[in-house]
Amino acid sequence: MTDQQAPNAKLPDPVEMSKTMAAIAEKSQKIVGEFLARQSHQDGKPQPADPLNIGHAFLEMTARMMSDPTRLMQAQMALWTDYLNLWQNATQRFLGGEQNGPAIEPDRGDRRFKDEAWQESYVFDFIKQSYLLTARWMQSTVNDVEGLDRQTAQKVDFYTRQFVDAMAPSNFVMTNPEVLRATLESGGENLVKGLENLLEDLERGKGKLSIRMTDMEAFKIGENIATTPGKVVFQNELMQLIQYSPTTEEVYRRPLLIVPPWINKFYILDLREKNSFIKWAVAQGLTVFVVSWVNPDETLEQKTFEDYMVGGPLAALDAIQKATGEKEINVIGYCIGGTLMAATLAYMTAKKDKRVHSITYFTTMVDFAEAGELSVFIDEEQLQALEAQMNEKGYLEGSAMATTFNMLRANDLIWSFVVNNYLLGKDPFPFDLLYWNADSTRMPARMHSYYLRKCYQENKLVEPGGITLKGVPIDLTTIKTPAFILSTKEDHIAPWKSTYAATQLYSGPVTFVLSGSGHIAGVINPPAAEKYGYWTSAKKAKTADKWLEGAEQHKGSWWPHWGAWIARQGGGEVAARAPGDGKLKIIEDAPGSYVKVTLKA
Repeated sequence: MTDQQAPNAKLPDPVEMSKTMAAIAEKSQKIVGEFLARQSHQDGKPQPADPLNIGHAFLEMTARMMSDPTRLMQAQMALWTDYLNLWQNATQRFLGGEQNGPAIEPDRGDRRFKDEAWQESYVFDFIKQSYLLTARWMQSTVNDVEGLDRQTAQKVDFYTRQFVDAMAPSNFVMTNPEVLRATLESGGENLVKGLENLLEDLERGKGKLSIRMTDMEAFKIGENIATTPGKVVFQNELMQLIQYSPTTEEVYRRPLLIVPPWINKFYILDLREKNSFIKWAVAQGLTVFVVSWVNPDETLEQKTFEDYMVGGPLAALDAIQKATGEKEINVIGYCIGGTLMAATLAYMTAKKDKRVHSITYFTTMVDFAEAGELSVFIDEEQLQALEAQMNEKGYLEGSAMATTFNMLRANDLIWSFVVNNYLLGKDPFPFDLLYWNADSTRMPARMHSYYLRKCYQENKLVEPGGITLKGVPIDLTTIKTPAFILSTKEDHIAPWKSTYAATQLYSGPVTFVLSGSGHIAGVINPPAAEKYGYWTSAKKAKTADKWLEGAEQHKGSWWPHWGAWIARQGGGEVAARAPGDGKLKIIEDAPGSYVKVTLKA
């Protein structure tokens, strides 16, 4: 939409619109009633009024703010001055006079204002700039409040941004030019379809809004995603072990074990042929094994972090030795899978177990002192509420973790779909990555509580003897295994400067590489895409900032760089090994049955 009204706009038929809305209203009455009932009671039990403990944080912030009225007045005057400049520019533009340039512009990567009307129409340009000025004022005002402890300040900043993002003019019909244009052109059909989408999402979520991010019918595990050929050669109650079929005549002697996070499913590393890290690794001459974690239910309620170590990587190492005859193995740990591997290596070091020849960490935190925005959700009040919730069912619902991660990137993973699905009335586009993102997994109650408390809240993993596994106090500083640490520059889950802290812990040789992009795209970055780039440095600086100052930037994917490193850990070449060649019998085809257990919202 521009400054001129669209010609020949199709207006909605009032009779048809009335019939449609009446039908939807009848359908929605029951759903909305159930939704409201759930707000005060869940499973017959009252819910806490403020489970995220937000109210206390903002109450403390307000008290601190009001204690310094001069600073508050200065902030308000600055906002008023910005508004006067904006109004003057808008008036000059309306009258055709010279302008001084915009009072404020959106960030370069802000896709909310990509429609041309946000620039071409002085009305929508004014709305956009007014919002951006207010948003900046709100966030800077709460950031400038002195005297708050770090946890409270971080929580206030995070939820202020959530509110600011929610209030964006792009999220409302009358202030989004693209939505207004679609409404005129379709005669309001986009809003009718959007309401239907909304009700379907409420139905699927049983009264809680479960936003559909992709076409969930467009993908099937083992058919058009997770298709790299292989076999399940071992399983226990916590995981299946997949061995992939070789595609080269010779392979490196030492096999490669990948330990993914149990908080997600492993096939993020095997989405499609063109972006499958697993397929690429097999093509490099590696005998690849992958842990496929179970999607736990209440029967695994008492499983511990220690159980995941024993039933996961330790069990996999035993199985791989039987499958290949090799005692020495190279390992990759991804995210929380890397955290588990660091703890496992410290345990193995104490037990003088040297089977892991090298370790690669993908976006892994072991020092949680600066854990980023996820720490907003880890205060004592929230942990107690979460533990009470888990103790009722024996696990944490996968949707709870998905919502938390989505909030870290609300504009991309929440509000963009509100606009697309509910305001524009479109169906979400089929996207393999978002299908994986929606394919949630549960967390066993006891293990998840231990992980959140010992790592995020108490930061005991980095403390020598801070945690004990199978009766062994572990110490990460004793690990001498050669390590390759990959972090991603825009990571919102494992901030790269936090992951860099591990370089100062391990006693063995450490190679640190920083990839462009974020927690997923920075890792799943095949060479053919020629995207993002990465940084390397031969020097081991004491701080992340110093390391980056001396680092060299490279174009393209970091995969070949890691490929050269892992080749040096390969131990020479031997004839290719196929699943079933060793002492382990084939159980079923990859990707196995564990990964196909899907939670229905």
